[in-house]
Amino acid sequence: MVDLSQYQRVVRFELYSIRSILWFILSPIFFDWNYLPGTKLRVFILRNFGAKIGSGCIIKPGVKIKYPWKLVLGDHVWIGERVWIDNLDKVIIGSHVCLSQGAYILTGSHDMNLVTFNLVTKSVVIEDGVWICANSIVLPGVCCGSHSVLSAGSVAKFNLNPFSVYVGNPANFVKIRSIS
Repeated sequence: MVDLSQYQRVVRFELYSIRSILWFILSPIFFDWNYLPGTKLRVFILRNFGAKIGSGCIIKPGVKIKYPWKLVLGDHVWIGERVWIDNLDKVIIGSHVCLSQGAYILTGSHDMNLVTFNLVTKSVVIEDGVWICANSIVLPGVCCGSHSVLSAGSVAKFNLNPFSVYVGNPANFVKIRSIS
């Protein structure tokens, strides 16, 4: 009897490698380059690389996405210029979310307690109605609760409670968000 498990692993690795190589060639042209207009083209390309994207999403020029196949976007998500989704692990973004210019979503780090600095990844979840303001950072493993706000230049090291506004580094709760 032939053991196909080794062959299947090799085929899966080769497909993953081909997809990765194609993405690293195409992403600078269609995402990093600030002069290429067209949200629909960017959404089309992301979907063809495995991203799950809802309707009405706007993806501005200059956005960096590490691995589209680890990205889920709900409906009516707005991703501003220079946003970097460094998704070594899954990033799940709900509906009606705004990632403002220069926001950074980070899913990977290193184990500083090991001499080898092994890679450690944790997924990030951004629930419905969240606003990640300009130049803010969401660190690995953080869940931004429904309709929370991370103010400009702030760093979310811990989970953000729903309908709450956070400011600073590390981000601290400052008030309840009221929506009219």
